[in-house]
Amino acid sequence: MATHSKRMKSAYEVVGQPGPYTLPDALALLKKCPKAKFNETVELVFRLGVDPRHSDQVVRSTVVLPHGVGKTIRVLVFAQGDSAEQAKEAGADFVGYDDLIDKIQKEGWFDFDAAVATPESMRDIGRLGKVLGPRGLMPTPKTGTVTKDVAGAVKELKAGKIEFRVDKAANLHTIIGKISFDNNKLFDNAKAVYDAVVKAKPASAKGVYMKTCTLTSTMGPGIPVDLKTFAETA
Repeated sequence: MATHSKRMKSAYEVVGQPGPYTLPDALALLKKCPKAKFNETVELVFRLGVDPRHSDQVVRSTVVLPHGVGKTIRVLVFAQGDSAEQAKEAGADFVGYDDLIDKIQKEGWFDFDAAVATPESMRDIGRLGKVLGPRGLMPTPKTGTVTKDVAGAVKELKAGKIEFRVDKAANLHTIIGKISFDNNKLFDNAKAVYDAVVKAKPASAKGVYMKTCTLTSTMGPGIPVDLKTFAETA
């Protein structure tokens, strides 16, 4: 039987009843829980009515959080010529081509949070899929990170664009900010995420799509959220 630390026991005492809670109430409770010694990440976890074993029921998309993710996103761009210059002007942290490919392949360098590539570069960086894919760093057209508009992609990522994808157990984890954010900002980010997940519903999904929602932080308890919270503010 699992045992909880004193801090987690205190957190569960704060949460009290099983819920579910409205999102504002859940956020208020999360803020009352004992804090960790760092700025925790706040997440929403959705339980979806899909079967990810079928490719036509995989939920995957992106959303730009209105108030960002609470940290500086380091963006790498694989590009040459004019596209490389545009990426630099847009604020990309690393811009290059063969030099970056070699650094990743030969040195195992992954000091970036997101990667963007021009369509023509994919023939060369495709071989990085085995190392970038498992880390969620491989550029893909599905998330808008393989594009001719590299400047636009860089600006979106810097502004707080995140990717979400359902896991094998039909759970979907999404960041909505940091525990230091005020509750209004966390609410706005959560609403943007909810809307994006609803929009990403597969046409083949049957029955109840959104089953449950839980609010949590890196070191915090899971707090059940009433899904009507989002529908009522749609």
